[in-house]
Amino acid sequence: MTTPSVLSVNVGSIREIEWRGEIVTTGIWKNPVAGRVALRGVNLAGDDQADRTVHGGPDKSVYAYAREDYDFWRDQQGLETPAGLFGENLTVQGIDLSSALVGERWNVGSTLLEVTQPRLPCYKLGIRMGDPYFPKRFLQARRMGAYFRVIEEGDVGAGDEVHVTTRPEHGVTLRMMTQALRDSDKAARLLAVDRLPAFWRRLAADSRRNFDAPPEV
Repeated sequence: MTTPSVLSVNVGSIREIEWRGEIVTTGIWKNPVAGRVALRGVNLAGDDQADRTVHGGPDKSVYAYAREDYDFWRDQQGLETPAGLFGENLTVQGIDLSSALVGERWNVGSTLLEVTQPRLPCYKLGIRMGDPYFPKRFLQARRMGAYFRVIEEGDVGAGDEVHVTTRPEHGVTLRMMTQALRDSDKAARLLAVDRLPAFWRRLAADSRRNFDAPPEV
């Protein structure tokens, strides 16, 4: 078995690009960097996001994507898949991100990270891939990667092992969160998660209200 570990740490600054006749700012272009990289607050050193209302922030401080999921895109979709292609900060291996529990904690390098949510792709992933339909393909593949909040600051680097230190008992995985977008029963189960990010909390609450409502006659 492959030891869960970091293959590369990827960062990128904000750039302006032309998209459909307009100038768009984005930080989705990320590239591997050598050595140890400091993680402070909500960002790795050298990394940034263009729109903090939907990217970055406390519940999306670090984004990880797995080499095994990239292998799907390479083998099934014919894509070249260099590290950082999807804008992830950590390209990892040996761990099934879709099976990660919301709230489980990872010790990576000298940091402690907490799984918060899967990635819901926006049009900027389509820009990065040169395919406006790619976000839909990404969602359909259900290989979303994982966002983390920072519990303890520190530094990370390629080769660091990933140690899952705690796993909550609620059983809510990132795969279930993705399924909850179209399954009200699964959406209602998200309410068992502590510190659920705002979008998912609204989704869960709306599903619970609908679930509890009396049937129409």
